[in-house]
Amino acid sequence: MRIDPHTHSAYSDGTDTPAALMAAAARAGLDVVGLTDHDTTAGWAEAAAAVPETGVTLLRGAEISCSDDGVTLHLLAYLFDPDYVPLVDALAHARDSRSNRTRIMVEKLAADYPIGWEDVLAQASDASTIGRPHIADALVAAGVFPNRSAAFSGPLATSSPYYVHYWALDPVDACRLVREAGGVPVAAHPRAANRQRRLVPDATFAEMAAAGLAAIEVDHRDHDSAQREQARVLAQRLGLGASGASDYHGAGKPNRLGENLMAPALLERIVAEGTLPLLTP
Repeated sequence: MRIDPHTHSAYSDGTDTPAALMAAAARAGLDVVGLTDHDTTAGWAEAAAAVPETGVTLLRGAEISCSDDGVTLHLLAYLFDPDYVPLVDALAHARDSRSNRTRIMVEKLAADYPIGWEDVLAQASDASTIGRPHIADALVAAGVFPNRSAAFSGPLATSSPYYVHYWALDPVDACRLVREAGGVPVAAHPRAANRQRRLVPDATFAEMAAAGLAAIEVDHRDHDSAQREQARVLAQRLGLGASGASDYHGAGKPNRLGENLMAPALLERIVAEGTLPLLTP
């Protein structure tokens, strides 16, 4: 069984609609795909409607913005109740904070680059979560950078003077909240050192494990072989599962569907512990 549990649609920072994402998953030979847009479940219904036509099973989730002492960490949450009010409120707060910080970053960038807020909104289209990828797309459209990756290596980097922090949940609190909502939390790409200068310490992952963390994403494009081994050892030490995924964003990133996969046994555990079922053809 080929399971890619971490992808994004145009409802956050991907470029495919949820239906197009499901179709792409079918072409990639996937049996199961996880839709995990940033801080939103807005794409679930459209993806679910595409299950019968595509023949691909849908794993519903979200990628929750977290921050540990100023260090960003993303938490994948699977099969939680999308109407659980405390989690709904936290996701809305994160989306609002991301949008506000994006506007501030654009104001700072506009002094040196030919973009404005309307340019970013044009790139965001119907996205529920507006963020740095949409600024990157505006910079690409303006001819300043060739692609998103180049923009993220330049003015959108966390070390850039244009960068602005945003509100995000504490990752330990986020694990508890996801479990309270009947969901299953998995830490996304925790050793991706190329994304920021500091990484979340092992002690925080131990606290997250005590709060209900189920697994760590080990196999990911942004982990080199040494970082994968570090993540795998950390997962083993804490008694956590080891996941893998593409983190597909459509045309927004070079990541390809199915380039890393989740083991069927871990999916079985997530389904057993989650509130929602998988949506099967």
